[in-house]
Amino acid sequence: MVQRRIPKIKDLAPLMHFKTPELNAKKRRLDAALTIADLRAIAKKRTPKAAFDYTEGAAEAEISLRRARQAFEDIEFHPSILRDVSTVSTGWDVLGAPVAHPFGIAPTGFTRMMQTEGEVAGAHAAGRAGIPFSLSTMGTSSIEDVKAANPDGRNWFQLYMWKDRDRSMALVDRAAKAGFDTLLVTVDVPVAGARLRDKRNGFSIPPALTPGTVLNALPRPEWWINFLTTEPLSFASLDRSSGTVAELIDSMFDPSVTFEDLAWIKAQWPGKIVVKGVQNLDDAKRLVDIGVDGITLSNHGGRQLDRAPIPFHLLPQVVREVGAHTEVHLDTGIMSGADIVASIALGARFTMIGRAYLYGLMAGGEAGVDRTIQILSEQVVRTMRLLGVNSLEELTPAHVTQLARLTPIAAPAVAAAAAVPTRRAPTRKPVVSASAAAKATVKPATKATTKPAAKPVST
Repeated sequence: MVQRRIPKIKDLAPLMHFKTPELNAKKRRLDAALTIADLRAIAKKRTPKAAFDYTEGAAEAEISLRRARQAFEDIEFHPSILRDVSTVSTGWDVLGAPVAHPFGIAPTGFTRMMQTEGEVAGAHAAGRAGIPFSLSTMGTSSIEDVKAANPDGRNWFQLYMWKDRDRSMALVDRAAKAGFDTLLVTVDVPVAGARLRDKRNGFSIPPALTPGTVLNALPRPEWWINFLTTEPLSFASLDRSSGTVAELIDSMFDPSVTFEDLAWIKAQWPGKIVVKGVQNLDDAKRLVDIGVDGITLSNHGGRQLDRAPIPFHLLPQVVREVGAHTEVHLDTGIMSGADIVASIALGARFTMIGRAYLYGLMAGGEAGVDRTIQILSEQVVRTMRLLGVNSLEELTPAHVTQLARLTPIAAPAVAAAAAVPTRRAPTRKPVVSASAAAKATVKPATKATTKPAAKPVST
């Protein structure tokens, strides 16, 4: 029988340890964020709906984005045990220069709309962490300001080709003179995707003040105070700085850009060149022939063509075919360090984070970006240790199985189309009596069936 007694003070003392309260509200909320999803929840509370939805949203029904994230959830890791993982290295060379982690900050537009510190906060944080920062053509901080914020780090400039080629190349020249080491040419935006959240919210530069936006802003006074008391929001590289995203893209971006134009751009740029927005193997091979230094498998975060290919699913095949000739990078859907480790294991040299970075920025400015990088880097290290590897070089496809929910039905469409007989001009058929027609039999069509979910995909 259990013997009970009154507890003694000396027995209770070791149990009574109280955490010192954190008086800094920003630090308190960021310290409480343990995942990128936690930062997202904070960001949603602190950011007006139109700005948050611009970050969060994708094109049309947002199927591409959901599928990209699902692809990372549908992986199975294969750890090894009894390995000495007391030390782990997360750095290696990317495009000929070292990075401290296998991820960097992707180019994002309208960034100061999300939080007033904008690209300068991202560049500062990236420089401290030893990872690249990418500035968008649609950025809200200048090339020179980003360089000043990250003077000794790696800065990449992302180029959209405009109809005015001279103005586009003037930006390229400015980036080269400022010491940016890589040109990131985005090629998946001949026209704007249908970003329906932005249309419904009336999202534009400058923000359109309506009764709805004002009402939505009332619980978020800090955002409005920052917005109204800092430099007016505008695109740093554009003369025109008003209108919706779609209006700006369709009026300024050049839908006629070809592989020949890309080769011409490459000839003008003195540093490394990476092409972002690659979505099939044939295009990857053509880019290798041009001599680019890297390709980024990406469907623009699901913000252009909905139902586009899933970059993570393309990765093994593209690495197998062209990985010996150029670096293969990856973005779209990355929300954890485990996603990054899986990408490296399947052959990616580098990954990029867009929404994850912006969630941190909205949650706490520069300190929030620091927290994003800290969360991801800790997750990368922990995942590597649990897999039993000490370095990125030790990660191989044997560590990951991709599980498939979406598989093609029956034969590919091209083969099916080839089997259809050629159409001929109609010929007059003899009249058939009703009794003869009743005797005719019709062979039922064979039904296509889908493969079961969660079937391993060969890598």
